[in-house]
Amino acid sequence: MRRRQKSPLPQRHGLDPARLRLPLDGDWLTIRDHLVDRLPRVAPERIDLLLREERIVDVHGPIAPDAPFVPGGVIWFHRDLPEETPVPFDIPIVHRDENILVVDKPHFLATIPRGQHITQTALVRLRQELGLPDLVPAHRLDRATAGLLLFVVNPGLRGAYQTLFMRRRVHKEYEAIARHDPDLVLPTVVRSRIVKERGVITARTVAGEVNAETRVELIEHRDGLGRYRLLPLTGRTHQLRLHLSGLGIPIVGDDFYPVLTEKPLDDFTNPLRLLASTMEFTDPVSGDQRVFRSRRRLSLDR
Repeated sequence: MRRRQKSPLPQRHGLDPARLRLPLDGDWLTIRDHLVDRLPRVAPERIDLLLREERIVDVHGPIAPDAPFVPGGVIWFHRDLPEETPVPFDIPIVHRDENILVVDKPHFLATIPRGQHITQTALVRLRQELGLPDLVPAHRLDRATAGLLLFVVNPGLRGAYQTLFMRRRVHKEYEAIARHDPDLVLPTVVRSRIVKERGVITARTVAGEVNAETRVELIEHRDGLGRYRLLPLTGRTHQLRLHLSGLGIPIVGDDFYPVLTEKPLDDFTNPLRLLASTMEFTDPVSGDQRVFRSRRRLSLDR
């Protein structure tokens, strides 16, 4: 297997540079001409400025504004960052050693850079705050979901820990606050087929072969609200939110299901009452049984 070329550019603000491989064929005379066509959302004047300031590089160094197009070549540069409102919550550390880092992610913080969330993500903030430039996530949590999130500190062990999650060898428990329905028979196992289309913000349940399964248990209830334990046997996008909504008890604070409600990105009120509360697995390196529990608590108070 060919080893991926290492970027000549260092991280900036905890972010790796963008990497672009040039096509093997094309009629562009210069790399600049190709970038203008390939990056239509970036003004040509901005590309010209990046080239003049030597901020676009290849393996040999900065690329000249008139550098010829090189079929199959690779270039790197740092993208312009969007304006972001800081997420005003800390990221408590649950466990840290030379191999892994487990944190208690707050609501409203995305796991990795994507879309309008770049520097205000758990990955980028932790890289900067802890001085761990090689930190990578072993799995993800939705921006709206709080709780346990595992990162790999030692880059050589990235595959070992990510494989645990891909092969469903991690026992995960969640807690949620939702309406209490005395007529709902619990515990129950919800099975459905969930699809998530590219470019569509919400997922949906459709007819067909089951690909999502969740056990739902009631822990306690008070004043019309219940605290539920959720044990997902699969990991589809928005699975827990869809399954509780399908039972007629959507999670408190859910602005996706059953109805999508637009919410400003800088509104940090009324969080989704969903928490990744417990994580348990056999460590692929030491063989030890690892059990981590969130220190966060969901309130039954309205």
